[in-house]
Amino acid sequence: MSALRNSRCTERNGDAAPAVAAPDLIPAPLSTGTTAGADPYELTPASTLAAGPGGEGAAAWLRRELGAATGLPLLPPAGDPGTAGLRIAVDAATGKELGPEGYRLTAGPEGAEVLAGGPAGAFWGAQTLRQLLGPDAYRRAPLPGRTWRLPAVRIEDRPRFGWRGMLLDVARHFMPKDGVLRYIDLLAAHKLNVLHLHLTDDQGWRVEIRRYPRLTEVGAWRPRSRWGHRASPLWNETPHGGFYTQDDIREIVAYAAERHVRVVPEIDVPGHSLAAIAAYPHLGNADVVDTAALEVWDDWGISPHVLAPTEDVLRFYEGVFEELLELFPAEVSPFVHIGGDECPKDEWRASPAAQARIRELGVAGEDGLQSWFIRHFDGWLAARGRRLIGWDEILEGGLAPGAAVSSWRGYAGGIAAAEAGHDVVMCPEQHVYLDYRQSGSPDEPMPIAYVRTLEDVYRFEPVPPGLSADAAAHVLGAQANVWTEVMADQGRVDYQVFPRLAAFAEVVWSALPAPADRDWPGFEARMTAHYARLDALGVGYRPPGGPLPWQRRPGVLGRPREGAPPEA
Repeated sequence: MSALRNSRCTERNGDAAPAVAAPDLIPAPLSTGTTAGADPYELTPASTLAAGPGGEGAAAWLRRELGAATGLPLLPPAGDPGTAGLRIAVDAATGKELGPEGYRLTAGPEGAEVLAGGPAGAFWGAQTLRQLLGPDAYRRAPLPGRTWRLPAVRIEDRPRFGWRGMLLDVARHFMPKDGVLRYIDLLAAHKLNVLHLHLTDDQGWRVEIRRYPRLTEVGAWRPRSRWGHRASPLWNETPHGGFYTQDDIREIVAYAAERHVRVVPEIDVPGHSLAAIAAYPHLGNADVVDTAALEVWDDWGISPHVLAPTEDVLRFYEGVFEELLELFPAEVSPFVHIGGDECPKDEWRASPAAQARIRELGVAGEDGLQSWFIRHFDGWLAARGRRLIGWDEILEGGLAPGAAVSSWRGYAGGIAAAEAGHDVVMCPEQHVYLDYRQSGSPDEPMPIAYVRTLEDVYRFEPVPPGLSADAAAHVLGAQANVWTEVMADQGRVDYQVFPRLAAFAEVVWSALPAPADRDWPGFEARMTAHYARLDALGVGYRPPGGPLPWQRRPGVLGRPREGAPPEA
């Protein structure tokens, strides 16, 4: 076992802590140069770290992380800050040229300086500086005898997109708070700045709402879980659940904000709501189903049980969102995701109450009811200074001007939304669903859908060709989605997410050419250094050669699909 584990790690040479050449950075910077013949800067116990105006947060973070890894104090200089070995500051000229998330990093024999367009840029520059020190800079305690050198480089950098995100589904399988904090650090290490938390679904409700305690007393727990996909005959009979207290959420949001990561909460309406109905049966369509007998779903897929189209249901969810808005302040999380996808209409078709509601509202049938739900919360959130975002089904029936769309069923929804003047986050399942299998090998654990390799993700393009310039300006960016039906623990999440998230991070950060012209061999070579960083961080990624024995799940059925995924 140890031999297999060691085969993943980059070979070390003695007590050196090798610095990483600038071309090995991930994501790739906008421009990189080296100073020929210049000596590196060596960090010593006498090295100091100074923060100029706007750089205080990044400097505090860097001092903490590098202090743990190197054992060096990196204290502020006693005198002139300009004499510090390391310096981080916000610079107006840099901001004008590179924007608030841009930075310039210059390192030479006398030290290193990060000049940034804003506090976020200072933080991303500090992340690059850490990468340059080599993989051991990601450890939590110093290894004996290491020396620490920064190569002589000049880097100018800024992101391509403002929304660089990952959805983490904590509803299907709950991830404890410490795991979420860990993923925030992993996102930040890759210069990703949005964590979309999928907090509710048929299989669980994961956030405390104090006025509705049964949402977590009942809705956060299910009696068992299917082991594998829906075709699997296997069950894990251990009850599963968990939720975040309101203080947990406040901690998560604050922790993310310190790392310039925005947390976007998702509360699903009107579908994917069985956990809420199981807790409060009046939320369901009680005239056609015995809602008092419903339980939190133990299976995967889409439950047929959806919210009833009543004023009482609207008031209930307004209460949910009132508490949610307090937990996710507008200055750090202006968007609220309301789902809006995959809402079966069978109960509404059969329900006399729902049919009467259709006539009362004058909407176009059951599809009109779904649009009525979405438009209500669109206006409700806008009146409170927030922006609604939902899956591309929310386009059906029309949207208020401020609403944004997560385009998951291919590019089509995003194109339609952008051409109509709505902001869009591109997350087409055919390209960036990280629950999809990574190869066609039978060793892939619980294989889902189509093969999406590391190279496939590297060739993803968030702005589809043919989009007009005005519409392209509405593409806020992109996110990779991690749905956890078959990811019961951190190791399985790590395996599905990494290394593909590194490729995605480069796509949304770096100024890459068209997909066919991207330097895949060059990226693959840079991943050699990056695997060593992931090892130091303790990430259980999928090795290039395929899953290690303990990463496989032989005999547990998934749902593989053959061929290329169809575009939509």
